[in-house]
Amino acid sequence: MKILQSLCSIPTAPFAEGFVVRFVEEFVKTRPKLRLRRDGVGNLLIEMRSQSRLPRWVFTAHMDHPGMVAGRMVEKGVLEADFRGWVQIDYVKGAKVRFFNSAAKGWEEVPGRVIETTADEYDKLTVPSKVRVRVSKPVAAGAPGMFDLGEGRVRGKRFYSRCCDDLAGAAGALAMLDELLRRPAKSPVAVLLTRAEEEGFIGAVAAVKRPVLLRKTDRVIAIETSAEQPHAPQGAGAIIRIGDKSSVFNSSLSYFMTHQAEALAKKDSTFRFQRALMPGGTCEATVYDIYGYMAVSICVALGNYHNMDRAKKRLGAEYVDISDWKNMVKLFVHLARMGHEYEPGHRLLKDRIEKRFKRLAPLLNR
Repeated sequence: MKILQSLCSIPTAPFAEGFVVRFVEEFVKTRPKLRLRRDGVGNLLIEMRSQSRLPRWVFTAHMDHPGMVAGRMVEKGVLEADFRGWVQIDYVKGAKVRFFNSAAKGWEEVPGRVIETTADEYDKLTVPSKVRVRVSKPVAAGAPGMFDLGEGRVRGKRFYSRCCDDLAGAAGALAMLDELLRRPAKSPVAVLLTRAEEEGFIGAVAAVKRPVLLRKTDRVIAIETSAEQPHAPQGAGAIIRIGDKSSVFNSSLSYFMTHQAEALAKKDSTFRFQRALMPGGTCEATVYDIYGYMAVSICVALGNYHNMDRAKKRLGAEYVDISDWKNMVKLFVHLARMGHEYEPGHRLLKDRIEKRFKRLAPLLNR
């Protein structure tokens, strides 16, 4: 939980993920068995040192969240900024926000309020492309800005923050690494953290078009916090995400994950999971899939997706169920440790079908 609360309190926005990068650098620095690499566009890969030649399991999440990137001060007390990521414009008009200037120890917060928005269109939605913000002091160009919805905190059974998507997913991957450092997996394991997912998977596309960090033999698990669906509610467990708004993911690997989740549930009575298509948006698993990687996804159900509290028609902190997040981490650890058993294709499912066929096939000849 400490990693979840710490990481989800860090400022970020598409193309302005520098504070998250600092956190990851410090995380790896204090764990000598981990190695950090980056590609030419700033995607990060954390690798557990391993001599194994088995295919690698790569758990991947993105480091950004819809927000603003500071531009210039157009007049005294007024900042112009690009709005990155997609939030309906009515939620942004007049919103209280905070920008985060870099400082020697973390960041300096600058509160403000949106006073003007420039409209754009995305997927039949009207969204802002630029905003003007009245601020209390100057903001450095390139500084990230976020809705003023507070840092990570626990309330009852839920975890709230101005950003769960997808820093809660990244936190789950880092928590997995800590567990694996205590008892490593047989297969190599890595965590890929990408940039600018909220602007159309820009970091992930760069990672597959110029594969410095990825290998075609990798088994890729995209981690998300995905908008809650009626058939996949909060509190019912981590979700094996079969597909998203745009595509379905690798069938064989999805079945293996389901089989392993069922085995984990038999051993651990507190573990709960779901299996569902989550059509609330498109996730990076689609990118890895269409570029030829074996890709699947695991997520938790997210409340107030992109900070839009649709019930109250106002901005709201995103939130996840704490038990869902903990179960997601359990599933990550279990899959990493059992990954060496995966065989491409559908041997497990085929064996199950064949067993019943052999028993009942003679009835076809009657």
